[in-house]
Amino acid sequence: MEQMEPGLDPEDWDAYRAVAHQLLDRCIDQLAAAADHPWRAVPPDIRQGYALSGAGAGEAATAERITRDILPYGTGNTHPGFFGWVHGTGLASGILSEMAAATINANSGGRDHGAIYLERAVIDWAKGIFGFPAQASGLLLAGTSQATVVALAVARTKVLGQSVRAQGHGEHRLTAYAGAGVHNAARKAMELLGIGSHNLRLVPDGAQGIDMARLEAAIAEDRADGAVPFAIIGTAGSVDLGRFDALNALADLAAREAIWLHIDGAFGAWTRLADAPWRALSDGIERADSLACDFHKWMYVPYDCGMVLIRDEADHRAAFASRPAYLAGQEAGLGGGEPWYCDYGIDLSRGNRALKVWTAIETYGEARLGAAISANCRLAQYMADRVADAPLMQLMAPVISNLCVFTANAGLPATAQSRLNTRIAQQLQMDGVAVFSTTVIDGVTCLRAAITNHRTRQADVARAIDGVREAAVAG
Repeated sequence: MEQMEPGLDPEDWDAYRAVAHQLLDRCIDQLAAAADHPWRAVPPDIRQGYALSGAGAGEAATAERITRDILPYGTGNTHPGFFGWVHGTGLASGILSEMAAATINANSGGRDHGAIYLERAVIDWAKGIFGFPAQASGLLLAGTSQATVVALAVARTKVLGQSVRAQGHGEHRLTAYAGAGVHNAARKAMELLGIGSHNLRLVPDGAQGIDMARLEAAIAEDRADGAVPFAIIGTAGSVDLGRFDALNALADLAAREAIWLHIDGAFGAWTRLADAPWRALSDGIERADSLACDFHKWMYVPYDCGMVLIRDEADHRAAFASRPAYLAGQEAGLGGGEPWYCDYGIDLSRGNRALKVWTAIETYGEARLGAAISANCRLAQYMADRVADAPLMQLMAPVISNLCVFTANAGLPATAQSRLNTRIAQQLQMDGVAVFSTTVIDGVTCLRAAITNHRTRQADVARAIDGVREAAVAG
């Protein structure tokens, strides 16, 4: 009797189709009713049940496990009361794009196939949004943290030449400059590149973002000390308070000093799509030598998807291009498709991130996405107004864009305020009311709302502030 050859495809495609349709309906039901699905702690028995037996249960049993044990226990970021951190909230279009991406299963490191052209289309679109020139290049990657490493690696090669790739920094002591509130990704990038986080000069803030006089003085001091200032890192939307550096002023200084200007625009770069007055916050971003931002934050695209743009493609390629013989390009066939994206970053194997971005932009359009970003900013101001109207609450910083930071009871000593705010954040999360994160301002642990949620409405903000007030009174 002839034995079946081993394989991993379903033995019964019709049965698989029924299982997949059922799971798809369950996913759509959950997203359509996102307001009914706040964060829930994973019960101990469910956590223990995640352990892999290795036996193999088949598609139907696995789909049932996904429905029962996985779908209910995400971070809750699809819920309209989720304001924690700067957390993306996903799009219905993502279900469509992720299904297609899994079906194609393309390696987007190179070769001649659709995902490569999709990524070029996304990068070209982004270059237009941010005012980058035609000769600019870009790359989709996991997020702004990776994008920062790529951008600073290009900046390093630009100042020291391609020999740095083989020989290292040698006697050169590179220094970079950023505002005190710069994201930790900048520190990590300096460490990963072997430059060292001690060589990242953190300059105090002035009237608008980084203090320009102190920045200029720090550069001059380092030059006099024999260092090589190689990069200024501007911030478009600081992680704690949503502050923006004066990007045009940074660009002017970078040009005078012949220093690379990198912009961390993880979420704030997308104010380029917003209405006035928020769009003006990122004026000058078009003058950057490199830009890092995330599609999975304020563009709501499913995780993960970040992007780096580099003003000059030649600089970008000089820092990363390296093709072994087995990846040699061909004039025709699948081995064509030059340029390959593996020559612009560290990954040879890359997922099809471009499809979910392309699908989102095609589905909703620039105007609708920009309207959602503007609405988030209005809701942050609405939250600030509700805080100002409450007898005990107090704003801890002005609302600039989409972040609102406040304390639940300003009449308490700092230590007591910190304890109260921390307890309230945890209680509202556990009760499924709202998710605030926390940050420290002037020694006080504060409640922090980062509204990057296209599902949030005024009623959700009002419910969250009422919950804070009730918890503080019960306090």
